[in-house]
Amino acid sequence: MTLVTWSPFREFEDLFNRYSRLPRRELTAGGGDVATDWRPVANISETQKEYLIKAELPEVSKEDIEVKVHEGVLTLKGERRMESTSDDEKQHRVESFYGSFSRSFSLPQDVDETAISAESKDGVLVVHLPKMEVVEPKAIDITVG
Repeated sequence: MTLVTWSPFREFEDLFNRYSRLPRRELTAGGGDVATDWRPVANISETQKEYLIKAELPEVSKEDIEVKVHEGVLTLKGERRMESTSDDEKQHRVESFYGSFSRSFSLPQDVDETAISAESKDGVLVVHLPKMEVVEPKAIDITVG
């Protein structure tokens, strides 16, 4: 028997982890869970030449991902499909989220929207947002005659 020291902080963490997932799931009449919309996590970084968005999309094929830019907003949409199980396989616990997803990001003014590219590899979608030089408006002196 292993003795575990009680920690109230661990209890709160477990409680928040358990309940933070509830809005994303709904209960069926049989008491089982059915996955609904989910929101993949994304990391945003910047280099001198570009911004990078890396979205974690495990088990999402690139055919199920849509990347669009409209009026300065980049939107990632797609669907993570639940894999079918064989008749002799019984699921005891499913913690993965399945279903459609959508994330939107406001783009900085220095992004060249015409040169955005994206690639999906090893369950990570990487969106490259190249920077362009922002031309500062110049003041023009006008002579009053």
